[in-house]
Amino acid sequence: MDKKTYHLIIVGAGPAGLSASIFAQRAKINTLVLEKLVPGGQILTSEKIENYPGFPQPISTQELTTKMLQQSENLGMRLKNEEVKKIRGEEEKIVYTDSPKIYKSFSIIIATGANPRSLGVPGETEFRGKGVSYCAICDAPFFKNQVVVVVGGGNRAAEEAIYLTRFASKVYLLHRRHQLRAEKILQERILKNKKINVLWSTVLDKIYGKDKVEGVLVQKLKTNTIENLSCSGVFIYVGVKPNSEFVKDWVETNKEGFILTNEKLETSTPGIFACGDVRSNLMKQVIVACSEGAEAVFMANKYLESNEFI
Repeated sequence: MDKKTYHLIIVGAGPAGLSASIFAQRAKINTLVLEKLVPGGQILTSEKIENYPGFPQPISTQELTTKMLQQSENLGMRLKNEEVKKIRGEEEKIVYTDSPKIYKSFSIIIATGANPRSLGVPGETEFRGKGVSYCAICDAPFFKNQVVVVVGGGNRAAEEAIYLTRFASKVYLLHRRHQLRAEKILQERILKNKKINVLWSTVLDKIYGKDKVEGVLVQKLKTNTIENLSCSGVFIYVGVKPNSEFVKDWVETNKEGFILTNEKLETSTPGIFACGDVRSNLMKQVIVACSEGAEAVFMANKYLESNEFI
C-alpha cells in the first residue's frame, strides 16, 4: 500500500483528466493521476481536431494531447500507468489497481472516457483486426485502393468516412435513417465527395470472408431486402460505451453506464466527481471534457476545504 494519502486522485489521462491535472497542480493540490494506457484517451483515434479554440488550422490530436501532457508535466504531475479496478471507502477513499499497490485519497475525479460500441452482427468479432476496425486513423492505410464500408451517421462516422477517401477507392456509408446526425458542415462534405456512396435506410446484417473481410450483407429497411456489397474493410461507429464498470456499484449511473452527476459534477458518493465522456452530459467533445476537468478540480478543492482535508 502507498502509505501516502493524496488529497486528490484523477483516474484517466485523456483531455478531461489532463485538464484536471493542470488545474490541480496550479491549485497546489497533492494529486496522483492513474492511467491504464497512454495519456491522450479516445481522441487519439482521430487524426485531427478542427474545433478546438486557439488553432486556426486543424491540429493533430497527437500534437494537442502531447501539449496538454507536457503542460501538466511541467507543473509537476505525478502519473502512474495502472488500471483502476475498484474504489471503496467513505471519508478516505481506497483505490485498488492492477498492481499490488493500493492508493488512498480524500477525493477522486473519474475521467476515464468511453470506448466505441460493438454492433453485434455476425462476423464482427471474428474479423476484428482482419478488416473490421473502429479507427480509420489507425487502419486506413491498409485499405489503399480498396472498397470499404462505414457504419453510422454521427460526426465520428462522417469524419472517418471522409478520411478514408484518402486511401480507399470507394466508401459506402450505411445509415439506418434517411438523414445523417452529423454536423451540417460534415453532411455537406459527405454529399459532395464523389468517393462516398451513402446508403440510406440501410443496416449492416453480416460481415463475411475467409481469412479476412471479403464483403458484407446489408438490409434495405424500406424494402426489407438483403443486398451483397464486396469490400475489404468495415469501419463501425455506432456510439460509445463509458469506461465506468469499475465504479458501477459505487456511484449512480444511467442505464447506458454513464455516470450521473449534478451541475457541480458531484456523483452520488461524496468526494467523488466525474467529468468528460464517462459522464452523462450533452456533448462528447474535447473542449467540453477539458472544461469539465477544470470544473471538477474546482469542486473537489471546495470539498477538500469544507471538510478540512487541506
